[in-house]
Amino acid sequence: MSKVKEVESQFFEWNERCLKPWLKKFPETKEKFETRTARVPIKRLFVPIDVKGSYVEKLGFPGDYPYTRGIYPTMYRGRLWTIRQYSGYGTPEETNGLFKDLLRWGETGLSLAFDLPSQCGYDSDHPLAEGEVGRVGVAINTLSDMEIVFQGIPLDRVSTSMTINATAPIILAMYIATAERQGVPQEKLRGTVQNDILKETVARNAWMLDLEPSLKLVVDVIEYCAKYIPKFNPISITDYHFREAGADGVTGAAFMFADAIEYIKWSEKRGLSVDDVASRTSFFVGVYTDFFEEIARLRAMRRLWARLMRDEFGAKNPSSWQFKFAANTGGSMFTRQQPLLNLIRGTVSLLAMVLSGVQSGWVSGYDEAYEIPSPEALKLSVRIANTIADETNVTSTIDPLGGSYYVEWLTDEMERKIKEKIKEVKSKGGALESIKNGYYQREILNGSYQWQKRVECGEIPIVGVNTYLEEKEEEIELALYEPDPRMRKKALESLKKVKSKRDGGKVRKSLRKLRKVAEADENLMPFIIDAVKALATVGEISDILRDVYGEFKEIKMF
Repeated sequence: MSKVKEVESQFFEWNERCLKPWLKKFPETKEKFETRTARVPIKRLFVPIDVKGSYVEKLGFPGDYPYTRGIYPTMYRGRLWTIRQYSGYGTPEETNGLFKDLLRWGETGLSLAFDLPSQCGYDSDHPLAEGEVGRVGVAINTLSDMEIVFQGIPLDRVSTSMTINATAPIILAMYIATAERQGVPQEKLRGTVQNDILKETVARNAWMLDLEPSLKLVVDVIEYCAKYIPKFNPISITDYHFREAGADGVTGAAFMFADAIEYIKWSEKRGLSVDDVASRTSFFVGVYTDFFEEIARLRAMRRLWARLMRDEFGAKNPSSWQFKFAANTGGSMFTRQQPLLNLIRGTVSLLAMVLSGVQSGWVSGYDEAYEIPSPEALKLSVRIANTIADETNVTSTIDPLGGSYYVEWLTDEMERKIKEKIKEVKSKGGALESIKNGYYQREILNGSYQWQKRVECGEIPIVGVNTYLEEKEEEIELALYEPDPRMRKKALESLKKVKSKRDGGKVRKSLRKLRKVAEADENLMPFIIDAVKALATVGEISDILRDVYGEFKEIKMF
């Protein structure tokens, strides 16, 4: 008798002899068990016959195709994941101080948050910026601001992730110029600029230009980095914001991959190869509290990307096959009710990231549901990472859950479901067309609605929200971040000072040149770099781009 037949026979015998009599006495608590977001049905027990296919084909070894078990041969035995915290607020001076504190607390990489005016291409003195200056991130108007943010922080020794999209070329130009003024050549820079404009138009609404010119600018950044900044990731394609807006884990992953395919195709039209793009592409994902669903999802995405790049796109560079990802705990799962529970949610999520092989990860502040994180919340989030890294010993072996019948079966299921959803996007013309016809938006809206229905009827338990409620909620004193009402005044004074001291003729000349090349459809990066060095503002450069290319118009979903 074969081993498979032997297991099947013994499994059947166990069902009859042991399980059925037990269930008569002690029925299970639910008729149906499933994962929280993707709603994958979960059997009560997984055995060897549930895992199909050969080990080498499906799992392989760490650092080797298809990278299911990790993209590096030694993973955390060689180097821990990069510990970051998404941070930045108020003035450049405040953010510089916060960055230095975070590095002192144990952070190993920086992640810079920008305020909404900076994200959307408006200076702090624009009427639309009122009330938003320095509110959800730092206000950056000119190169002088960027220099202050990184004052005393050597850019050749730290990697920086910048969550910026519509104005990504301008912010990257300022980062390059700041490094140059520190004496650091751009080829030594390490980090990532998000530069993922497709998800902005449907999940965050921090847009600036129409879709096609926005994609042109995305490719400008990719092309420039491929030529001049080889250690820097010019794009970080994300499912995080899709999920925060309401998409489930399968839909978020599929939309992320469909967007990646769109960016590669646009880059190939420019003359770049798939290896020029994919070898420096990174991803940013959201991780929530369904522990095994998240681990299986991330392992599945790693294998799916490897197969997609090698087999479908013909990438030759093994680096192009590697799904390099950063992850953040889903901020929307952090509650106002019993907020200290958010530290537990964050710990569970970060542990899932680590067990799935993340390259860079961070935990949202426990006060996420109230305000942007206070320094105290950021410090505690770093300490969660420190504790997992130093005390749990989970980093001593690679992919410790690999080989679990449940984990391997669920990894296969997640890969199958994500592939099906990608195929659905392809059938609608790809990511760009799916956004234009409102498909992305409808799927996210429906996912959000279904989730909320399930929460409100109690199908999805959330401690403190619909289960284990406190009759009288304890008043917990949180040291919340308090925005300084003088922030806009400080930003305006700084902006006015820079404008009064800069060479106006040089600024106008750089902006005229930028307009000319924008109209000629050249790569804008060198000219944006010249403009920021002349101290042109984010708003002035953005106004040229809006004038030449046209502003984004919101797409109707129905």
